[in-house]
Amino acid sequence: MAGREAIYVDALWVEKAPLEGEPAVAELGCTSAPLLSASFHLSQKCKAYNEDFLLCKKANGDPEACLKEGRRVTRCAADFIAALRKNCEKQWDAHWQCLDAKNQTLHKCRPEEKAFNECVFDKFGLTKTLPTNPGETPVHLKEKPYYS
Repeated sequence: MAGREAIYVDALWVEKAPLEGEPAVAELGCTSAPLLSASFHLSQKCKAYNEDFLLCKKANGDPEACLKEGRRVTRCAADFIAALRKNCEKQWDAHWQCLDAKNQTLHKCRPEEKAFNECVFDKFGLTKTLPTNPGETPVHLKEKPYYS
């Protein structure tokens, strides 16, 4: 038997302390499925900003010292998501909705991913590179990705 009583909370926890200042950058407004869907392309598009942010965090050890770099990453991501909605909305929606419906399991949404990748490659000129398995055909370029 436990030495103390369990605490069950039926109410929503709300932080009552005000923020020191309003964030200068609006949130992205995406849930995890759209972000996962766009993550490969987003990391390539915003690579320089991400690297600056990570180097700042490593050098300072204090996350507060890197807020400026963090805002740059968020702005880049927001701009890319807006461009995705403008150019590849149908394909992106199909891919992230598939991920959302299938527990965010990437291999279950390969046909939707292929259509989304083709749109991004055509409209943005990006390529999808995977750091693992150099010299091997990436899964998004395989004819039958399920049987490889």
